[in-house]
Amino acid sequence: MAWGASLRSPRGFAAATRARYAASGRVRAARLLLETSRSWSLAVALLGVANALLPLLVLVALGSVVGDLPGAIRHGMASSDGHRLELMLVLAIAAYLINLLIDPFHEVLMLTVRARLSDDLQSRLMAAVSGPIGVAHLEDPTLLDKLASARGQLLSAQPSDAPVMLALVLSARLTGLLACAVLGWFRWWLGLGMLVVWLLVRIPLHAAQRGQVAKYQGGTNIFRRSYYLLETALQPGAAKELRVFGLSDWIVGEYGGQWAKAIEIFHGGRMVFIRRYLATFFPVLVAYVGGCAVIAWAGFHHEIDLGEVTVMLTMLVATSQVGAQGGNDLALQQMVTALPDVDELEGALADRSDSLAGSRPAAGLPERDICFERVSFRYPGADVDVLSDLDLVMPAGRSTAIVGLNGAGKTTLVKLLSRLHDPTSGQILVDGISLGELDARSWQRQVSVVNQDFTRYPLSARENVGLGSPAHLDDDAGITAAASRAGALELIASLPKGWETVLSREYSGGVELSGGQWQRVALARALFALRHGARVLVLDEPTAYLDVRAEAEFFDRFLEITAGVTTIVISHRFSTVRRADHICVLDGGRIAEAGSHEALVASGGRYAEMFLVQAARFTGPEPEPTP
Repeated sequence: MAWGASLRSPRGFAAATRARYAASGRVRAARLLLETSRSWSLAVALLGVANALLPLLVLVALGSVVGDLPGAIRHGMASSDGHRLELMLVLAIAAYLINLLIDPFHEVLMLTVRARLSDDLQSRLMAAVSGPIGVAHLEDPTLLDKLASARGQLLSAQPSDAPVMLALVLSARLTGLLACAVLGWFRWWLGLGMLVVWLLVRIPLHAAQRGQVAKYQGGTNIFRRSYYLLETALQPGAAKELRVFGLSDWIVGEYGGQWAKAIEIFHGGRMVFIRRYLATFFPVLVAYVGGCAVIAWAGFHHEIDLGEVTVMLTMLVATSQVGAQGGNDLALQQMVTALPDVDELEGALADRSDSLAGSRPAAGLPERDICFERVSFRYPGADVDVLSDLDLVMPAGRSTAIVGLNGAGKTTLVKLLSRLHDPTSGQILVDGISLGELDARSWQRQVSVVNQDFTRYPLSARENVGLGSPAHLDDDAGITAAASRAGALELIASLPKGWETVLSREYSGGVELSGGQWQRVALARALFALRHGARVLVLDEPTAYLDVRAEAEFFDRFLEITAGVTTIVISHRFSTVRRADHICVLDGGRIAEAGSHEALVASGGRYAEMFLVQAARFTGPEPEPTP
C-alpha cells in the first residue's frame, strides 16, 4: 500500500487525525517530556518558574532601591529609608546571584533532556522505519519527506528539542503574565488592558508563524535536494567523480540554485510575518504610550513614588513577553509541527508491518522447491510492470541461474524472493506454501544474499563477516570457515590488525578494500549466514568486482560453494551461469527460455545469441547483431 493511500484509508486518516490534533503541538511536547521522566519534567518546570520570577524580582527590588535612594540620602542610612534601601539591595543581589547560580544547572539539565529525548525519538524512528518487512516505504517520496521532517532535517529544527523550547517559551509567557499582574496591583485595568492587547497581537503573529512553517513543510523536496547536494560535495563517496568529470563547479552551482529556492520560501514566510508585525506596531505603540502616560501622571501627582514609577515602567515593557513572537517561538512552531510526523510514521508503518506478517514458521524451508506462479510486479508510481505473469520453478538444493538484459527484472525477482516487496499479482510458493503465509522475518533468515550493491560496513573485518548471523558473532571458527570458502583468508591475513582491522579509511588505523576484496568479504558474510540456518543463497553478479584470477578461482569453487544449497545466481557472465544446474532467460518480464547450458545453446534461442556474442569477444570478431 502506498504511503499516501495509507493516510487516505479510514484507519490511516483517523490515526493521522488523532496524532495531529489530540496529541500534537505543545501538549504533545509536554507529554513527550513527561513520558521520558517525571522528575526531569518537574525540574524543568521549577527552573522555568525560577527563570520567569527571578528577573522580575531583581527589577522590583532595584526599582525600590531607586525610590528609597533620595530618602536614604536625606535621612542617612540609619533611617528607615536607609534600612529599606539596604534590604532591597540585598534582595536584588540575592535574586541576581541565585539566577547566576542556577543558570549552569539549567544549561546542564536542558542539554541532558535534549540528549535523552533525541535518543528516544531517533530510536523510535529507527524502529518504525526498520519495522516493515519490505523496503517499499523507503522508496516512497512522500514518506521520505515525512521522515526528513521527523528527523529535523528542515532548517535544523529538531523535534526532540520541542519540550525544552516549550519550557523556554512558557517561562517567557509567565514573565509577561507576572508583569501584567504587577501592573494590575498598581491599576487593575492597566494590567488587564496590556494583557488583552498582547493576546490580541499574538493571534495574527502566531498565525503568520504557522503559515511560515507550513511553507517550509511544503518545500521539503527542495530542502532535501539541497542538503543532498551539500553532502555529496562534502563527503568522500563522490569526490573522485566530481573531480574527474569536472563537476565541482556544477554541484556548487546546483546547490546554490536549490538553496536560493529554499531561501525564497523562507523569505516569503518571513515577509508575511514582518507585514503583520508592522500592522500591530501602531496599537502596541498606543498601548505603551498610554501606559507610560498613566504611570507618569500618577508619579507627577505623587500618587506613587519614584521607586514605584521605575518598577511600573519596567513591568510595562516586560508585558510584551505575553504575546511577542520571536525566534524561540518560530523554532518551537517548527519543532511541534514535526512531532506529529513521528506518530504518523509509527502508525502507518506499524499498519504496513502488520499487513505483511505471516505466522507459519519458515525454518528449514525450502525442502522441495520455490515456485513463482503468474507473478507480476509494478513499482509504485510506475506505468509498466517489471515482471508480468512470470512462472518459475527453482528446485531446492540445486543451483538456478537467471540471465537477461539490463532492466529485465532480475534484481526485482530477488527482491520478491527476499520478501522486500510483495507481488502485485500472482503468488510465490515455498514447498507449496504461499510466501505471504510464512513469518516474514523467519523466511528472510532463510535467505542469504550477496547483492550487487552489497553494504560495506565501516566495522572490523570480523564484524563484516559475522553480521551474516549477528546472533553468532562469537563463532570465530565459523567466521574463519566462511572466509576460507569465500577465498578471503589471505586478504584478512594481509590486514594490519587482521580480523580486528576496521574496513574504512575514515577511521584511525582503518583500511579501504578494493571492490574485488569487498566482494569476497560480502560472499563470506553470506556463507556465514548459511552456516547458521539460511537455506537459500542468492548471488547477484558474484564476480562483478573480481579480477581475472579471482574470477577463475570463484568458478573453480562455485560447485563446492553451492553444493546442496538452493542457489540463485544472477550474472551477465556466461562463464558463471553455465555451471548452474538450471538456467532461465528473463526477457520482457517473463521467463523466455529455460534449461541447461548445453540445451539452451543447442536450441539457438535468445540465450544462445547472447552466449555467442559474449564468447566472440574472446574467440574472434564480434558477430553482427541479429535484427
